[in-house]
This record gives sequence, structure tokens and C-alpha cells, in this order.
Amino acid sequence: MAVTILIPTPLRPYVGGRDALELEGGSVGELLEQLAGEHAGLKRHLFAEDGRLRSFVNVYVNDRDIRQLAQRETPVKAGDTVSIIPSIAGGTAVHVGVQPAAPQLPKLSHEEILRYSRHLILPDVGVEGQKKLKAARVLLVGAGGLGSPAALYLAAAGVGTLGIVDFDVVDKTNLQRQVLHGTSTVGIPKLESAKQRISDLNPNVRVETFETRLTAENALDIIRDFDIVADGTDNFPTRYLVNDACVLLGKPNVYGSIFRFEGQASVFHAKQGPCYRCLYSEPPPPGLVPSCAEGGVLGVLPGIIGSIQAMETIKLILGVGEPLIGRLVLFDALKLQFRELKLEKDPDCPVCGTHPTVTELIDYEAFCGIGAEPSYDGAEITAQDLKTEWDRSADLLVIDVREPHEYEIAHIDGAVLIPLSELPTRLGEFDGHREIVTHCHHGARSLKALEILKAAGFSKVRSLRGGIDAWAVNVDPSLPRY
Repeated sequence: MAVTILIPTPLRPYVGGRDALELEGGSVGELLEQLAGEHAGLKRHLFAEDGRLRSFVNVYVNDRDIRQLAQRETPVKAGDTVSIIPSIAGGTAVHVGVQPAAPQLPKLSHEEILRYSRHLILPDVGVEGQKKLKAARVLLVGAGGLGSPAALYLAAAGVGTLGIVDFDVVDKTNLQRQVLHGTSTVGIPKLESAKQRISDLNPNVRVETFETRLTAENALDIIRDFDIVADGTDNFPTRYLVNDACVLLGKPNVYGSIFRFEGQASVFHAKQGPCYRCLYSEPPPPGLVPSCAEGGVLGVLPGIIGSIQAMETIKLILGVGEPLIGRLVLFDALKLQFRELKLEKDPDCPVCGTHPTVTELIDYEAFCGIGAEPSYDGAEITAQDLKTEWDRSADLLVIDVREPHEYEIAHIDGAVLIPLSELPTRLGEFDGHREIVTHCHHGARSLKALEILKAAGFSKVRSLRGGIDAWAVNVDPSLPRY
């Protein structure tokens, strides 16, 4: 009987789409090395250049966190299950009340009593609990996929003040999952759209908007005046920024992250348990973990995870139940399966550990390696220039590094489909003297493909700036955009 290795969604393309593998081995390190040896594309996701296990990849044995142990030497036996938990992104009964004493709570109007009547007859909520909700101030970082359901349910529940940080406008591609917005609000700022919808849903809720990017310069000032933060971000710099600001200010951070068909949720509150850095001490390198725009996401998924965030926020306000402090919930939509993993506070955590080294907010883009990427000057080509060169030389090789299902949506005639995950094993198919242009959806993956080809000795390689989307806009408007 072998050991079962559970493969998360982001890593499945490197193992033929499978969600689990059976391997023989006596330790975690032996299994992971065997896994990387049999599936070369996994190596850079699992191991750093010095051979150590990546800090943004956690490994559990039978749902037991082994980070405090010598991970690679941890023994396993036949029948064990090893879970790989990359960043994307039992507990004790902890009651975290965030509201002032009862005499300071606001009164409920007759209209509010009628509106919240189904809450008031719940023993764990009642009039006192509803007053706590009315007095609460919750900050939503992002009004997108996760922020949409969280905002709707928190507003409907009667949270008195919702702060929303966002600087984007509503786009038609948002509407598949961002239910806070609608067709009539396409093109207007998400904050304006959100304020309209929340006002219609519950005019008793005060909405405070911050049309800005959350940065190290403004995060503490914005977060300071709120009781709880619900993190609905989709990038690592902001996620670490929110975490560190919440730790420094002593605020609970209700976390959610999504990718394709999988989601994660937890509550990071350094006063009671671990923070996000205890789970993932370092971010993955830029471009290694695809965004939802590149990897896709099932529209219903953020509704589920965002609703969990709303539920956890309400529990924290009321001081009831068992919050997800010290627990990480994993949700697999394809299996309709929830799993729960215990999280331990890391005593060496740089922000909430025994001897913290992060005592003020830092440059999070630099921390996440953004801006430190290789220079691509001269390595990119515009859609118009590619069309001109291709018309002049039919020998030009254009490689589409997207996935087959993306190719079915739209493709450039004449391009050769080789998914990025397959590229390292198919280098022998190319003539090293031929001009090559790589392309993907918007350009991120094709730059990664360029790096792979350059490292393998191909010198005449460029990447299509803006990907097939730029081609559809500037060269062939008949192509559908997605």
C-alpha cells in the first residue's frame, strides 16, 4: 500500500491533471523528490535553487502540520496521506468580542426590528447581538469576487458601517462572479456601484469608500478606525500588507483566497493565534502562481468563500461560536469537500513571533519580488509588429503557451499550441536558429516561456506584449476576447 499525495489545483497541470498520486517512500522529502523527478515541471514549485522546500508551500501528513518538525525527514508509512498546500491563499472555542459594553450600543429603530426579526429571535443574536452588529465597523479590502458576497451579506445582516477599499471600475468580465455589480454599472467605479447596491439592500448601513490602492503609506490610517478587516485581495503584496497592518494594529483579519475550483478561508488574529505569515512566511516568486485572470475561477466559488468570510466576521462581532482562528478551511468545489487543517503560531514569525523583526510596514512589492523581475527591454513585440513580421516571413514560429481549453475560446491562426507546463519537455521540437515569438492571454505566461527558452539556449525569442488580447484589439477584431 502506497502513500497518497494530494495535488492542489495550481499544480495539477504538471501531473497530467490528476488530483492525487500514489508513491512509495519512507519520508516526506523522499516522496517530494520522487514527485519532482517524475514530473519535472513541479520542481521549481516545490524546491528553491538551494534544494530546500519552498517557504510558500506547506506540507501536511494526515492533516498534521509538520512545519515545526524537520519536514523532509518526517517519516511516512503506507496508507498515509500527504497534502501539498501552496499559497494562492481543530480549533478552540475563542470568543472575540469587538464591541464596547452594552450601555454604549446604539438603539434599534422599529424598522430595524422588523428588518432583522429573524436575527432577533435567535438566542445567540437577539436584540443585544443586533445592536453589536449595528455598532460594528468592518473594512472590506476589495469589492471583487470575494468582497461582493461578503459586502452583501454583511450589509443584509445589519453591520452598521462597511468600509470598502477599491480603485477599479466594473468590467463585463467581472459579472460572472462579482455579484455586487451588474450590467448597468459596467464602466463605473466599483465603489460607486457597490454603494448603490448596498444602499438599495439596506439603507441603514453606512458605506465609507476609499478609492485608492492600499499601500504601506495609507494602510494603518485606513484600517485603524475599523474593528475587523475582511481580506478579498487577489495579489500577494496587498495580502502581506493587510496581514502586517492587522497584526500591528491588533485587528482580526478574515482571510479568503480562491483559484479555479478551490478556496481557502481562515481568521488570522495574532492576539489569539497565528497570522498569515505563520502560514506562508514568504510569497512565491512573481508569475509562479497565476491570477484568476490567467488561471480562471468558477463564478460560484468566491460566493462560497466570501460567504464564509461574512459568517466569520459576524461571529467575531457577536462573540459566538468558534472562529477559524488557528484553523485553515480548504474547499474543493469539484468534490464538494471541506477539509480543515490546524494552524500553529510560529514563534519565529517575523511579525507576530516572540522576537518580531517587522515592526512597521515595509515595501511589499519589493518583498514579493515585484520590480526585481528580469528586464524585458527588447524581448517583447507588439501585435502590430508581429503581424508585419509574420506577413514578411512565414518561417517565424509563434508558440501559444496557453491551455487547450483557452485555445478553443480563441486562437491566432498559424500559432502552435504548447502549454507552458509542457514546454520544458518539448524543447527538442524547435530549431534553435529560428525566430520564435511566444504568446498567452495577456503576456505573463509568455514571458515565463521566454525565460525557459532563453535558458535552454534559444537566442531569437520574443514575447507578444499583451498576448492574444492585444492581437484581438489591434490586429484581428473578429477574435472573441475573454
